Amino acid sequence: MIPCPISDSTEVYDVVPQANAQILDSLDYFIVENIRSARRFLSKAKISRRIDDLEFVELNEHTVAGAAIESMVKPILAGRSAGVISEAGVPGVADPGALVVEACHRKGVRVIPLVGPSSILLAMMASGLNGQSFAFNGYLPIKPPERAKALKMLERRAHAEHQSQIFIEAPYRNVKLMEQILQTCAKESKLTVACDITSPDELIVTRSVGEWQRMGIPEIAKRPTIFIIG
Repeated sequence: MIPCPISDSTEVYDVVPQANAQILDSLDYFIVENIRSARRFLSKAKISRRIDDLEFVELNEHTVAGAAIESMVKPILAGRSAGVISEAGVPGVADPGALVVEACHRKGVRVIPLVGPSSILLAMMASGLNGQSFAFNGYLPIKPPERAKALKMLERRAHAEHQSQIFIEAPYRNVKLMEQILQTCAKESKLTVACDITSPDELIVTRSVGEWQRMGIPEIAKRPTIFIIG
C-alpha cells in the first residue's frame, strides 16, 4: 500500500519517507486508481525502472467487484508483488483500493502499508477537535434537503458523543456545502476547514459556526477540502 503526495505541487520525498523508494524500485506491477497519475507519481519519485516497462491495472469507482478483482490478484498468488496506489494520499482509505486488499486478506496474501500522507488524519491532527474519537463519513448527499438532514445528524453525534465528524465533497461543490453548514448548524458548533493540505497554499482553520458566519467562506472553490464538525 503505497502513499503518494496529496498535492501535485509537493515533491514526493517532502511528504513520503525516502525509505519507500527501495520498495518502489522492487516492483513492476501496480494496481492503481488512475494510471496517468500513478505514472506521473512514479516518474517524480525517480524510480530506477523505466515507466514503460511497468504493468498497470486500474481499480477505480467503475470497477465491478468479482472477476476483475480476482484477475488483479492472480499475479500476486503466482508470487509477484504488487503496489497499490491511490490518485492522492494513502490507498485503501476513501479509495477503491480496499477491494483488492480485502481479496488479498481472503486469500492469505500479506498486505503491507507504507508511511505517507493522509488528508483525513492530517486535517484531524491540525483541527484541535477531539482526536480520541472521530469518524470519517465520506461524501454527504448532494440534494440540499438530504444534506441538511445528514449535517444535523453529524452535529448531534458530535455533541452527544463528543466525536469529531469528518467529511468531504467534490471540490466544485465545496462552497455550496459550506453555505449549507453555516445555514444548518448551531452557532456554537465547531467547524474545521482544511484545504490543499501539504501544498504551499494549505489552509487549516477551526472556528465556531457563528465565527465562520461573521468571517465569511474562505477561498475553497475547486480546492480539495476536508470538513470536520466538532
